[in-house]
Amino acid sequence: MRSDEVKKGHSRAPHRSLFRATGLKDEDFEKPFVGVANSFIEVIPGHFFLDKVSDIIKEEIRANGCVPFEFNTIGVDDGIAMGHDGMLFSLPSRELIANSIETMMNAHKFDAMIAIPNCDKIVPGMIMGALRVNVPTVFVSGGPMAKGYTQEGTPIDLATAFEAVGKYEAGQISADELYDIECNACPSGGSCSGMFTANSMNTLMEAMGIALSGNGTILALTSAREELYRQAARRICELAKLDWESKQKYNLRSILNENAVRNAFAVDMAMGGSSNTVLHMLAIAKEAQVDFELKDINEISQRVSHIAKISPSLTTVHMQDIDKAGGVNAVMHEMDRRGDILLDNPTITGERIKERIANAFIKDTNIIHTLENPYSKVGGLAILYGNLATQGAVIKTAGITGSRVFTGKAVCFDGQPQAIAGIVEGKVKAGDVVVIRYEGPKGGPGMQEMLAPTSLIMGMGLGDKVALITDGRFSGATRGASIGHVSPEAAEGGMIGLLEDGDEIHIDVDNYILSVNLSDEEIAARKANFTPIKKTIHSSWLKQYRALVTNASSGAVLRTDMF
Repeated sequence: MRSDEVKKGHSRAPHRSLFRATGLKDEDFEKPFVGVANSFIEVIPGHFFLDKVSDIIKEEIRANGCVPFEFNTIGVDDGIAMGHDGMLFSLPSRELIANSIETMMNAHKFDAMIAIPNCDKIVPGMIMGALRVNVPTVFVSGGPMAKGYTQEGTPIDLATAFEAVGKYEAGQISADELYDIECNACPSGGSCSGMFTANSMNTLMEAMGIALSGNGTILALTSAREELYRQAARRICELAKLDWESKQKYNLRSILNENAVRNAFAVDMAMGGSSNTVLHMLAIAKEAQVDFELKDINEISQRVSHIAKISPSLTTVHMQDIDKAGGVNAVMHEMDRRGDILLDNPTITGERIKERIANAFIKDTNIIHTLENPYSKVGGLAILYGNLATQGAVIKTAGITGSRVFTGKAVCFDGQPQAIAGIVEGKVKAGDVVVIRYEGPKGGPGMQEMLAPTSLIMGMGLGDKVALITDGRFSGATRGASIGHVSPEAAEGGMIGLLEDGDEIHIDVDNYILSVNLSDEEIAARKANFTPIKKTIHSSWLKQYRALVTNASSGAVLRTDMF
């Protein structure tokens, strides 16, 4: 066993002495040691109950002949960090989480790991760290939140609450109506109930085969979810007890391979996931040592139909509805009718994807559509290129509320706070393209999410009348013609930093174009006189992050090539 390095032989007597101090007995040193990577955090609705979840999992691990060792990661609640400088720390937290997983697992030589993520950057951070360790790993998330309802019975969620602020600013709803939404949008524990970043990543873990079926859709705090926790705990013990050669087949990089990455992106297209999944899956692919680049995404998008539309793209449908309609397996089974899933890929539970989805079917075609009746014949995400994004930009096409072709005049803001103030003050009119720059990985630093400005735009009734581009990123709750991850970013001299108010910007989603209508001579003249803004920051961690981070087209991973 891997753990023999810290528990076997006379030279490890001091190590065993320390283990005994934690409660281990003689018989425990013959059992596999399983790391229980928990993300219990009291400030996040999807995580405040995970201490109870880990108790269930550890109980099951002990009952199945292994020794659990729980440790925790940090986590940022993106909704609470939204709209102020706390959001600067959200994406960087992904790297800290990955580093902490690698540190804990390798320092203590655990034989296998069960990871309990749920929200935001915690999911990809845990996956990235686990890939570095490369031992058998089962992921089991806390589960999605139930949708809320207004007093009138309208389904609502966190996106409703953010957009309600814009409606209140525009005088479209009263203070009492805003309060009703505030009190009911998030009715229970769990990851926010739509196809936002957390639930997007939790469903993609099913597609990658690193989590059990139902991981992305079975509601949190239910008996069905508890059974999923117990199944996951039993499975990790089965893997931890395998002989060395058999165990290698279940090391994480053996499961999360190139085909798994491609399956994840295909399911992402079919279900219209968050644009953040592009950022995270590129980073995961790098850690998995898989050759997959941003440009490869459009090829998948062109052949995969969008068949499941979920909030924020369709505000009445939430994760619990997808679960009742057949779940992620039903989506994949329908996709397979056209050969859009790589069926022979393994899963952590032992069966191939083909076997996992063999008996799945759509139970409600109003929720999960058939290939004959898709929401769109192409996928729910697209990568745009042009002189404004030579290295690419990302749009969640599933969330577009107006035309897929848009030409408008730029209204430029050097940062999100300036943009929020400008939108509230009425500087943005129908026909404009809002430009928010210096919010990329380096420029922010930290690549803030833009849910506040996009929600204001939607709430003020401009969602189908304006577009927004940024070198920052969006919450999974964002909808509208919102283009993020523009690369190169302004802070590294990208074209988005050279834009001026009134420049004509052209967007053509179906032809994958994002460009500014300027001559090459004008662009060259602007570049000759351009010095990027470098924000003053006081945080030691963000200074380190800015020095090492790559741009969004590379997944905003930290550079290691100089070491």
